[in-house]
Amino acid sequence: MHYLSLATLAGVTLAAQAAAQDVGTLSPSADTEYAPYLQHDYPNQVLFGDTHLHTAYSADAGLTGATTTPDDAYRFAKGQVVTSSNGIPARLQRPLDFLVVADHAENLGLYIALDEDSPLLEGNEWAAGLSDIFSPRTKEAKDEAYVYWGSAFSSGPSGGDPLADSPLVQTMWERITEAAEQHNDPGAFTALIGYEWTSGPDGNNLHRNLIFRDSKAEADQVVPFSAYDSDDPEDLWDWMERYETLTGGQVLAIPHNGNLSNGLMFDDVTLTDKTPIDAAYAERRMRWEPLYEVTQIKGDGEAHPMLSPDDAFADYGTWDVGSFGPELKTPEMLPREYAREALKRGMAYEAKLGANPFKFGMVGSTDSHTGLSTAQEDNFFGKAPMVEPTGDVLRWEEEITGRLTPDDPADDQIHGIGLASGVAAVWARENTREAIWDSLNNKEVYATTGTRLRVRVFAGTGFGADDLVRSDFAAYGYENGVPMGGELTGLAEGTVPGLLIRALRDPDAANLDRVQVVKGWVDASGETQERIYDVACSDGRAIIDGACDGDLGNTVDVTTATYTNAIGAPFLDTHWQDPDFDPALRAFYYVRVLEIPTPRWTTYDAVLFGLELPDFVEPTHQERAYTSPIWYTPG
Repeated sequence: MHYLSLATLAGVTLAAQAAAQDVGTLSPSADTEYAPYLQHDYPNQVLFGDTHLHTAYSADAGLTGATTTPDDAYRFAKGQVVTSSNGIPARLQRPLDFLVVADHAENLGLYIALDEDSPLLEGNEWAAGLSDIFSPRTKEAKDEAYVYWGSAFSSGPSGGDPLADSPLVQTMWERITEAAEQHNDPGAFTALIGYEWTSGPDGNNLHRNLIFRDSKAEADQVVPFSAYDSDDPEDLWDWMERYETLTGGQVLAIPHNGNLSNGLMFDDVTLTDKTPIDAAYAERRMRWEPLYEVTQIKGDGEAHPMLSPDDAFADYGTWDVGSFGPELKTPEMLPREYAREALKRGMAYEAKLGANPFKFGMVGSTDSHTGLSTAQEDNFFGKAPMVEPTGDVLRWEEEITGRLTPDDPADDQIHGIGLASGVAAVWARENTREAIWDSLNNKEVYATTGTRLRVRVFAGTGFGADDLVRSDFAAYGYENGVPMGGELTGLAEGTVPGLLIRALRDPDAANLDRVQVVKGWVDASGETQERIYDVACSDGRAIIDGACDGDLGNTVDVTTATYTNAIGAPFLDTHWQDPDFDPALRAFYYVRVLEIPTPRWTTYDAVLFGLELPDFVEPTHQERAYTSPIWYTPG
């Protein structure tokens, strides 16, 4: 081995220093912008999460067997192994990017207080009775305690909160916000603070999830507004406004399960006064509720086959025979329950009132009460602890609705027809509370029924097919059009909007079948209309009269709960222009992406536990995504 002498080494060093000085004279000025991304501030990544998850801090979860805490929920969402309430290990295939633990505000943390023999319940006669019932801690005791609590909760504002004078909710709320603070890791994982307001007049679902942009410091300044305070959304909006005034923070609400509202979710009149909705109502609703949870365990709320008879894919996850109350559903309720119909009616209101009460974006989430955000068909831990994975067919047959009418099965909807759904997909610049909340508020979001397929849409008048292959696709889309959740206004005569659409399959899931554009509009006579256009088809199928030519087929083997990606496409894209565009008519466009057929969660269960396939539901289905709409408004 040869070594440089000290003299030689010193010479080399001096030469290097001189060279460095020479190079320094060639350095660009400090204001040189070499990096092309310095000015990019648009959303550049899609983040997947759940805005609607319950733990044992929700009374209806804890008293029915849930033992998981917010800490468990966040650890599970981050990809860690967590033991389920029924004692079996659970883990996600891939971690989520964000999570909202949205426990019910009504007697928040009640089960936890009972289980801890907490002094928070001391001095309250109602709580003393509940504690006595609960004290054996057997399943029977918990069931009886649930009924005891449920009789108070179901009375709502008229009965009042039996624990109104207790520090229970404030204390438990501060525990929940502390868990969110501990698990929030900006850039890696976002724990958004939130809760559920559980309004259910006469058993009709008007629930909302509240999501805060803020940290514990702001959220702890309030006690969550609950259905004991009011079951009217307008009162909730008043409370949200007071929160923002008090703290300087920001909050939004996401309604869910209009399919269980018996026509109240998207009603034509206000809830309490029954007065026709006006411009002020419309503006306030969209100020506080920019989104709608369109798909989750308790059915899919995008469309209904009766409302959309020409839509071959409208009958998906349909729950349409009742609510949580005793009243059966009637056909005239349906138009006021489903997202697509509400979006159409919203434009009609805008033409009449100058404001649109139903101009919402769309997300999916689970509404799981297990503390485990599972939306994959082969990893579905169910709606609640009593229907976590088991070989007992009770997991399929457990009633979700119809409990108040035990002698009338007409409104029974069981867990087996529930969906392993869904996921909220958010286009954001950063994985932080602020960036995710801003994208939610801006409606640059979409829903999936459980898989993590990627969808991006831009609308504008200057796009062409060549733009699909641009290396700066997103930057060009933002510069020359609007993304999902956006609006086009006042296009000139002869100008036709075009949509740039890209869809990429979940790398761990199924290929894509097709991409569709769902258009709704208000015609010249003021009537609402809709049409579904197939705009990209896999396997070389042509589009004839707006539809993919031919059936794709089905690779599912139901005896083994397997499928192959021998059909379909991993990626579909298209530039589509509306062939029926009229610049004088209001319209919206959203994209629906369908995967190829795959096994349903009940099929996976049947194979795993050696059960006969259930006869009340199809063994396969087609997972899908729904983007937030892009609206067109005449100038």
